[in-house]
Amino acid sequence: EMSEMSERSKQNVAHGLAWSFYVGYLKIVLPRVKKSMEEFSRANPNLPACRKTWKLHILVPLNCDIYDDLEKADSNIQYVTELTETTLARAGIKKRVYKHSLYAITDEENQLWHCAVEYATPLQTLYAMSQDECAAFSREERLEQAKLFYRTLEEILRGSKECADTYRLIAYEEPEEAETHFLSREIVWHLRQEHHEEISVLEQSPPSPSTALDSAELNLQISVSDLPQPLRTDGF
Repeated sequence: EMSEMSERSKQNVAHGLAWSFYVGYLKIVLPRVKKSMEEFSRANPNLPACRKTWKLHILVPLNCDIYDDLEKADSNIQYVTELTETTLARAGIKKRVYKHSLYAITDEENQLWHCAVEYATPLQTLYAMSQDECAAFSREERLEQAKLFYRTLEEILRGSKECADTYRLIAYEEPEEAETHFLSREIVWHLRQEHHEEISVLEQSPPSPSTALDSAELNLQISVSDLPQPLRTDGF
């Protein structure tokens, strides 16, 4: 009965997607990101190197609207190259390939920032479910699930030793009025924060506010009852 209630309320959807994303993808690729970035930096010594940005930047749009081509999402984001790929035997697939794309992000001062960035692909599932009548998944439910996905993934990664300092989650809500370079500004804000962390650990001034959402803000938007509940009957 408890399982049926959980299914009807869809509380387990985002929780399962976050764990699947971590176990089936992030846990495999994140420990290798820094090595790939280091290899790229050695091969391109003319580009400025900020080791704090040598991580995978994972975009989490809360409206679940994902572009397959980041260059079409924002013209200030330009594809540069593919980082060194990882090839593994996985679930019966011989030589399965995992790789990341490196992009150059142009800021408002025409400075270039290089980073590996991609969307959290499970959000495509949430979006597709909200478009499919069989799933009976409303837009409001999709938003709540996207928030829960972010919080769950953040908690999982925070507890993962092998993934420490290899990623940055960038959760955000699109502005009501379309902004041409909204996405590039969001990414650059995080890159600047990382650069700031590298060059000045002590006596750093408070950063300017970003429109990106942190977990504290999301905690205010999601009630405890929205979280997945353990299947127990002993009152705890």
